[in-house]
Amino acid sequence: MADINNTQYFNFNTDPEVRVKLVLDVVYNAMAEKGYNPVNQIVGYIMSGDPTYITSHKNARSMIMKVERDELVEELLREYIKNKSWQQ
Repeated sequence: MADINNTQYFNFNTDPEVRVKLVLDVVYNAMAEKGYNPVNQIVGYIMSGDPTYITSHKNARSMIMKVERDELVEELLREYIKNKSWQQ
């Protein structure tokens, strides 16, 4: 039996990198489905913080607002560096 004096801890997602990747994937696909240029719209959101750059289609706007903009930039830069074509 558990000790009732201790608080149980539940963590749904322990890897924030995975969460950010999932959000970017959903947002990108939702923007493309609606006919927007996903790159331009995501950059607009990151630069301004204005969520109206992101469509509400497939709950994309709500999802992206749950991630800090600096986390989006970090993940995009991390993936760019990992996949850069100029690396030998």
